[in-house]
Amino acid sequence: MSNATAKHTSNAVAGCVRKVGLALLLLVFLAASAWADSVAWKDLSDSERQLLQRFEGRWDQFTPEQRTRLREGAARWAGMTTEERQQARQEFGRWQRLKPEQRQKLREAYNRFKQLPPEERKRIREARDRFKQLPPERQRRLRDRWRNMTPEQRERFKQRRGKRQQRG
Repeated sequence: MSNATAKHTSNAVAGCVRKVGLALLLLVFLAASAWADSVAWKDLSDSERQLLQRFEGRWDQFTPEQRTRLREGAARWAGMTTEERQQARQEFGRWQRLKPEQRQKLREAYNRFKQLPPEERKRIREARDRFKQLPPERQRRLRDRWRNMTPEQRERFKQRRGKRQQRG
């Protein structure tokens, strides 16, 4: 066999091996995804089936990721107090009444929040909790003031606020 023929054969074999390797990698990925939560409806706990009953007819159509999210949501719901459930219902109602553009903005803001360092997220949560403790009229005035600020004024406000918190 000539060098050219050997080289051609070697390249063809290498290409074949790469394709098989990629196919195996894809199969492993798909199997891992299916393994994520391939729980059948009948294998759910009684409490999960009760909480998720409206999805029973469609359960087999959900992706493993969707099933996982639904089961996690059911677990959170089961752990809530009556007051927390009522608040969750109200918040979901507000979410449903939002326009699609508003929902998208909120999703983007939430994704930015998740990217922040833990100490920054903690600081923001604490500020939100302090805000919620204010009387409704004071909250309204602060919201109006914030909305009327330019982006530059908002940035200066955040910087001053951060310096005050570092000293305090």
